[in-house]
Amino acid sequence: MIKTVNLTGSIYYIGVNDRETSLFENLWPLDKGVSYNSYLINDDKVAILDTVKSTKMYEFLDNIGDIIGDKQIDYLVINHMEPDHSGSIKALLYKYPNLTIVGNKKTISILEDFYGKFEKYLIVDDQDTLSLGKHNLKFLLTPMLHWPETMVSYEETEKILFSMDAFGGFGALDGGIFDDEINLDFYIDEIRRYYSNIVGKYGAMVQKALKKVTDAKIDIKTIAPTHGPVWRNNPGLIVGMYDQWSKAEAEEGVVIVYGTMYGNTQKMAEEIGRCLSEEGIKNIRIYDASKTHVSYIISDMWKYKGVVLGSCAYNTELFPTMQNLIHKIENSQLKNRYLGIFGTSTWSGGGVCNLEKFAEKIKWEKVGSCVEAKSSAKEKDLLLCKEIAVEMAKKLIAER
Repeated sequence: MIKTVNLTGSIYYIGVNDRETSLFENLWPLDKGVSYNSYLINDDKVAILDTVKSTKMYEFLDNIGDIIGDKQIDYLVINHMEPDHSGSIKALLYKYPNLTIVGNKKTISILEDFYGKFEKYLIVDDQDTLSLGKHNLKFLLTPMLHWPETMVSYEETEKILFSMDAFGGFGALDGGIFDDEINLDFYIDEIRRYYSNIVGKYGAMVQKALKKVTDAKIDIKTIAPTHGPVWRNNPGLIVGMYDQWSKAEAEEGVVIVYGTMYGNTQKMAEEIGRCLSEEGIKNIRIYDASKTHVSYIISDMWKYKGVVLGSCAYNTELFPTMQNLIHKIENSQLKNRYLGIFGTSTWSGGGVCNLEKFAEKIKWEKVGSCVEAKSSAKEKDLLLCKEIAVEMAKKLIAER
């Protein structure tokens, strides 16, 4: 168990790991766990930046006591009100009843809706500052990143950006908490899955937040989010990824997803995948929508430029797991992808025609003709599948 870790000087990591919860927000698989990061500044005034989920409150309070002993807490800064970060507020107030809650107007409104009224508030606005002694906090409001009250706090002395959910990701911290202590490949996949499924639809607000930080001309040496690793060695790496993802920029590759009952639609997906490989595309991911959780599929769609969707007909509609997938894609507002469509039908249609309606709505650039095989793919259907693959490969290769 990670206890407390010194970030620098009198600033500490006091977060906790959660390897017990199966689903984040009761939706997203946590196969690799998740961390709830909180921070403490032990100056003339003591400040906590965000708390942790209520199930971890005792561990959290122990971490605080390990640093400050019998000293009192003066301020609790709330950058984000979601209960995985605000869930221990009442426990903290019970132990430290004289602390002042720091947040913006929208923070206080949501706080009281969740937990009732408290006695001492310090309401801050954009660019306001708070002196703790040797350390000063500057607050930048970043609304809808990804709740209306979200803000970030910048510590001006040590140049640390406490970024709440921004720049965070899934994955418990298995020993190392800093970017230079861990295998980044493991965490980057989980950070992208977090971004694409939770923050992704707010790409325009991410861009506004990045611009606000740039315009403020603050020198960031460390980024300390409320999930995932602390970026002290290369904070520019995570900022660059957020910039890329929020502009829907993608790598060369294709995600093929299908819904099938008896394997016939799967055969068409496999044909497209093989043809893409023959055309020189190496990054190919094929998913059965009934087996792989939608969060992993969406994450790869955020990574790769090409998407090919296939569905059998099911009671005159899309196969249910494919219906769920396209709903999630629409909700995520992912843009600028190439799209191919295929599927099967027997006594009725419903799969391919509804994917075509989705294509009209999402406005991605279509490649090849839509292929709908009768019951199972014949030679002519497989040739049309190959045409999708060939055209997709040409589009991707042209962007190299």
